[in-house]
Amino acid sequence: MEISLIRHGRSKWVQNDWITFKQFEDWVTRYDDHGVYAEETYPKETKKKLATAIMVYTSDLYRSRESAKLLIPTVDLVSDSLFRETELPTISGFFSKVKLQPSGWAVLMRCLWVAGYSRKCESFADAKNRAKQAAEELVRSAEKSQSVVLVGHGFFNILIAKELLQMGWTGAKRPAMKHWQVTTYTK
Repeated sequence: MEISLIRHGRSKWVQNDWITFKQFEDWVTRYDDHGVYAEETYPKETKKKLATAIMVYTSDLYRSRESAKLLIPTVDLVSDSLFRETELPTISGFFSKVKLQPSGWAVLMRCLWVAGYSRKCESFADAKNRAKQAAEELVRSAEKSQSVVLVGHGFFNILIAKELLQMGWTGAKRPAMKHWQVTTYTK
């Protein structure tokens, strides 16, 4: 049995200006809604895993679904919010006037989130529980169909991989973070 995790393609939303947190919230919405770039070529191993999978899952976010279709246009997929990327908390007050590049905001907010700050979003503990549920769903599917692929998201794929390893699956301690790359777990 195998479960392969693939990170979605590069978002078409590439604005990288220095922005306030309120502008960053808008940036995240656009990042979610703009889809991904079609590449001239895709990693052969990624396409092979997707083409040979009996079951293909994506999150319900557009960039995840579009990535699967760009890799294999005829793929039948199951899209589920269970596999969504983890959200980032919101802030106000003094920090709302600070300007950072989107990547700076993402790192800062992800660090605060991991440390326990989860204003207006799913907590880190809840996300880990959801990742456990997601891993269990992928395992159930792999037990039936032998080969399962998830075209998902960077951080949530990390949480799922951790759960798979704790369940006795074999594979990389951390899944590939590069867009379009595949990491496979076996049992």
